[in-house]
Amino acid sequence: MDIKVNPEKDLGKKKKNADETTFIDVLKIFSPGTVMRTAFDDILRARMGALVVVDKEGFSSICEGGFKVNCKFSSQRLVELAKMDGAIILSSDRKKILSANTLLVPNINLHTSETGTRHRAAERTSKQFKTIVVAVSERRNKITLYWGDEKHVLEKSSEILRRATETLQILEKQKDIFEDALLHLNILEITNLATTSDVCNVLQRMEIIRRISESVKRYLVELGKEGIIVSMRLKELTRNLSSEREMILIDYFKSRAPKIKTLLNNMNFDFLLETSNIVRLIFEKLHDESVSGKGERILSKINLLEKERRLLMTHFKTLDKVFDADKESLLEIVQRQAIVDSLKEKLENLREKILNGKRI
Repeated sequence: MDIKVNPEKDLGKKKKNADETTFIDVLKIFSPGTVMRTAFDDILRARMGALVVVDKEGFSSICEGGFKVNCKFSSQRLVELAKMDGAIILSSDRKKILSANTLLVPNINLHTSETGTRHRAAERTSKQFKTIVVAVSERRNKITLYWGDEKHVLEKSSEILRRATETLQILEKQKDIFEDALLHLNILEITNLATTSDVCNVLQRMEIIRRISESVKRYLVELGKEGIIVSMRLKELTRNLSSEREMILIDYFKSRAPKIKTLLNNMNFDFLLETSNIVRLIFEKLHDESVSGKGERILSKINLLEKERRLLMTHFKTLDKVFDADKESLLEIVQRQAIVDSLKEKLENLREKILNGKRI
């Protein structure tokens, strides 16, 4: 199965209107269960064609003929008006039907990949005015959504659900690989044996999971109310992943963490698949080398205050020395016997969990 790995493109973040509307916002308007989607599904089931345009400033300059309707929008009215030729014009807020049976004459110099008259007019109109245009083809039995330079076929919920489920299965496998890599890193961190490759293996899997998750989110928008179960499973698989990623970046890159995060987000997918590439890019090392983090992530698992975590790491330098410290050494830092006893017990319990390969 093909997985889209450019979430920014998938979610329409690169192509914005002047009002900052994204393509994902447009997709939500036509998700299953909405009044708008119901209307177009009814048109399709009735084996009719339709061309529907959302009004935009200057749009009237390419309209010829037709008649004014000026009534409140409803799916039934849209279906009835689709029985006539020509375009149906909706108000900019999509709450009213302004006119019907209108001939569109967009700029013919605008490139279009479509062949049919209706779809060519739809694509050119959308490009010319950066507005929403929907074309329903009775012959090809499909609904095509245009928004500026974007084009998207609105598929049946069953097909989208099938693809979302397949993508979730891939996500589950990647989550298992990530969990193994993270458990391994935990052991290496508390024994001071971690290398740049070990850290990059975990970050690599996190980034892959993030990108696959974005694809699932795209499907969820298209599924609308029918994607509840998929949404629940996605949340289960990605719970705490973002915060864990932030802690790892802080541990190893400190003030450079935001920059490293951006590098990972923008990394070419093929480049991302090679751990050595990531090592060279974010650690700026040609070969695998030993590395010690700040210990923030591991020590945060025992509910220490940030100030206390920093004091421990400043004094002991590495995590293995923190875990090996005796009570007398800890007392020099914490300076309260009761807290030292509790801290030592928590450190021992945490080390036991990590060495036994348990999640923390």
